[in-house]
Amino acid sequence: MGKFNSRKIFILVSSVVPRAMTKLNKPDEEPEDVISEQEFTRREPHPKFRNHKNLEKLVLTLTNKGKTKLRGYIITAGLQYGMGENLFHYFFKISWLMQVPQVPVFGAGTNYIPMIHVYDLGQVIQKIIELRRGPTFICAVDDSKSTLEEIIKAISDVLGPGDLHTSTLEDAIRKGGFTPEEVDQLSIDLRLQTSVMSDFLDLNWRCKTGMVDNIEDIIQEYKDTRQLLPVKICLLGPAAVGKTTVAAKLCKKYKIHHISVKEVIQEKTRDMSGAGSDSGGYEEAAAAQDKDLEEIQGQLTEHQISVILKEKLNSKPCRNHGFVLDGLLETYEQAKMIFSDEEPEREDSGLTFEIPSYNKLTTPEYVFVLDASDDFLKRRVEGLPEIGRGERRYNWDEFESRLVRYRELSKAKETLQDFFDRRKIHLEHIEVSTDDLEYTGVMKKITEFVGAPKKYGLSPVEQEENRRREDERRQKQAAEAAERKQRKEALLAEMAAQYKDWQENLFKVKRQECELLEAQASPLRNYLMKFVMPLVAEAMADCLKIKPDDPVDFLAEHLLRKNNQE
Repeated sequence: MGKFNSRKIFILVSSVVPRAMTKLNKPDEEPEDVISEQEFTRREPHPKFRNHKNLEKLVLTLTNKGKTKLRGYIITAGLQYGMGENLFHYFFKISWLMQVPQVPVFGAGTNYIPMIHVYDLGQVIQKIIELRRGPTFICAVDDSKSTLEEIIKAISDVLGPGDLHTSTLEDAIRKGGFTPEEVDQLSIDLRLQTSVMSDFLDLNWRCKTGMVDNIEDIIQEYKDTRQLLPVKICLLGPAAVGKTTVAAKLCKKYKIHHISVKEVIQEKTRDMSGAGSDSGGYEEAAAAQDKDLEEIQGQLTEHQISVILKEKLNSKPCRNHGFVLDGLLETYEQAKMIFSDEEPEREDSGLTFEIPSYNKLTTPEYVFVLDASDDFLKRRVEGLPEIGRGERRYNWDEFESRLVRYRELSKAKETLQDFFDRRKIHLEHIEVSTDDLEYTGVMKKITEFVGAPKKYGLSPVEQEENRRREDERRQKQAAEAAERKQRKEALLAEMAAQYKDWQENLFKVKRQECELLEAQASPLRNYLMKFVMPLVAEAMADCLKIKPDDPVDFLAEHLLRKNNQE
């Protein structure tokens, strides 16, 4: 450090947690009021954070030693939030997933947590570098005085189910995946009044009043940073083209919500009958819940249906995850009622073209038109079994009337496709020409256009289900392997027994052959021993005595001569 040619700045970003936890050793103390920054900095850090204390002392010692050119600053920052979240990510995630009816608050939730947005913390560091002056010790927190429960409630109200339930700190580790150190941070209770930031640092605050007051912006930052953007798809097309099947596959792939008029009205009727709602215009439909759905739907005006659909599209699951509209729309006016903003559409002046206003939160981003020839659709419906037609509401007369209506509406002065075209929402036309029940080609085109899913991984329930299926698969494979091994061993044992029998039979056959050959050779051997061998033996004995030059010729003459004598 003595070799520095110019002034250097060293900024240590610490945390308020070590000093905020000091009072946790004194449970009998009365709750503190708001304390000043000077009083807070005089506190000794909690013993478990001894390394923090030593590091802070080291920075101060090095920067205060003689005529050093090193200038040190210590920033004790509140718990950070924003830009995807860190410590508070669990509460954002569980709220966004909407898989539980209540978001947990670990502990009593009455403790005050000092916080600061990461952008504002970055500004504090930048200002210190620019100014190169001011106090050595700075507390970086925003002006909020929010409790843990208020923070989680704000997250749940805007992003999640809205309700809370109290849970233990042990559950935070066991169920929430927090570490003991993170639980300590969530447990601090401190209301801190800062002065240095306002007196010396002129910040362009992102969230001066804290997370709770700026929760809408914080949640949008969270979604943008983690790419948790809703996938909003609309499927159009004639009856029997396969919209419902494709919609179900898209919902499974992208983990979004399937929305059809039938399902939405059923859900609304069920909710109203259960809640005893007194809202006008729907009582008759709610009272008719046991009737046929078409009869219930017939009691609702087009405006009432559009109100129900808008309510569904504005629900948190749809706004968080997205949706697939399955044959929901038929006309330009329907789309206008459901998706338009409160402002009326402006007529095109002819000189300038203005995009009509529409609700960007509920209007689909991707519109796919599935189409097929009338002959293809008629053959498909004719090929359906009677049960299948009933389930899909495809009796022949109804199918023909729906097909004719779709073709007529597509030739209207203002079509449904015009609504999206005027709002610069591009329509993708996909031809359905094969009876591929899996709609492989259609799904490939749609997923290529929409892109890969950008969601969280599997939920604990889905992970458990996958583990169960994997265990079942392994058990099935093990059982099949054991069965194959058993069959193989049985086959080998059978083959070994057959081979043994074959060897025994072969031995018997060879022995019988030998006995037969022996029996056949006995007369010949006796004949040779009696009539041939004596003469040959005598001739060979004489040959050995005389030792002629040509023994073979000698043997022949000897045998011939002996034969003539006899």
